[in-house]
Amino acid sequence: MTHVITVFLAFFYLTMNAQPTDSRYQPKKYVELTNPEWVKNATVYELNIRQFSPEGSFNAVEKQLPRLKKMGIDIIWLMPVQPIGIVNRKGSLGSYYSVKDYLKVNPEFGTEADFRNLVKEIHAQGMYVILDWVANHSSWDNALATEHPEWYSRGRNGKFQSTPWRDYDDIIDFDYSQPGLRKYMTDTLKFWVKEYDIDGYRCDVASFVPIDFWENARAELETIKPVFMLAEAEDKELHRKAFDATYNWTLWNILHQIAINNKSVKTLGEAYIAEHVSIFPKEGMRMNFIDNHDKNSWEGNQYSNFGPALKAAIVFTALMDGMPLVYSGQEAGLDRSLKFFDRDPIEWKKHENEVLYTTLFNLKHQNQALWNGKHGGEMVRIMNDQMDQVISFVREKNGDKVLAFMNLSKDPVKVNFDTHFDEGMYTNLFTGKPQEVKAQTIFSLKPWEYVVLHHTH
Repeated sequence: MTHVITVFLAFFYLTMNAQPTDSRYQPKKYVELTNPEWVKNATVYELNIRQFSPEGSFNAVEKQLPRLKKMGIDIIWLMPVQPIGIVNRKGSLGSYYSVKDYLKVNPEFGTEADFRNLVKEIHAQGMYVILDWVANHSSWDNALATEHPEWYSRGRNGKFQSTPWRDYDDIIDFDYSQPGLRKYMTDTLKFWVKEYDIDGYRCDVASFVPIDFWENARAELETIKPVFMLAEAEDKELHRKAFDATYNWTLWNILHQIAINNKSVKTLGEAYIAEHVSIFPKEGMRMNFIDNHDKNSWEGNQYSNFGPALKAAIVFTALMDGMPLVYSGQEAGLDRSLKFFDRDPIEWKKHENEVLYTTLFNLKHQNQALWNGKHGGEMVRIMNDQMDQVISFVREKNGDKVLAFMNLSKDPVKVNFDTHFDEGMYTNLFTGKPQEVKAQTIFSLKPWEYVVLHHTH
């Protein structure tokens, strides 16, 4: 009997410890789409055509493409290029996001031939171009409102309505329960890829449009060429079959609170990074930003929003898991809110911000630890004895490594870091000098000071 029990227990033990082959117990990938290969270490630049030059034209943009390429930009996101509605227009030129015709080019910026040339020049520089796409609503005088009034949503009075609870008087909302609208909008998305060879889209208020529309649109676009899709939304489920990247509003909010309201850096680690590394799909990319057209136009500029913490915040968003964004003029030290509905050209000048971005993006391109999504290394905390003020982490991938030590506070601090996992020789990113890291590292950091060490195999 003892022998039988022993055999049974042995069998039970082996069964319990055997790897199950039943598909119910196998891990399943959350993200089902495939990112374009060229997105793996890409950076993004939001280009405000109207304010980018005194001319405010496609042709004027071409002149600055070599500079953007040199700075380390890979993807040019053009704000909407379609004609803007006149009915209920805001300001003298209206909002980019009040689209009058989904198939035409805004004559304010140039001709269709000019736009075609701009796309070709961006490609010639080795960069990619995505168009800002407004699927949620159109202008009041878009022909669709007359030809297909059934495609629009209605208010209690039975008339067209703008986005509920938003101050968008110059636009009217679509009704995505209409199959005809879905086909039209998908066909127009395909049109710009086929006709002008663009490389994807940044999709305005993407989460206001049903996700099954986006998932199908992505599948249809993929039959033409691999595309990159960026959603102006944070929703994780958008990554499954529709979008490569989503907005990181949460990160901006936390960094802003640390910079302006002296919040503890613990909020960054415990309220954001812990959740990001634990539950966000590795193939999903967050777009990290300090400024964009929404923040800049309505909520202040990079200096008023981050003050003396600005450079530290830029460095963090470039080293953080995700895809960094630069908004037009940031690199020239833009220190005002650009007008949104009127001409207000950026004043271009040499500035330390451009040097900073160039340094960070060169490292991002070369060091796999900083690559995007599944291609990069996970953020792993380096413990220190001043966790309320200082954040420290390492990212590592295929022998490449980046160590970041950042004082995200307004006070100087002497910090002891536990670096026994990361001993070795590194290069200091901002001095270019070699630096040895031992089991214990001590830095005295000024307010908002950072040290970035890297090793590329």
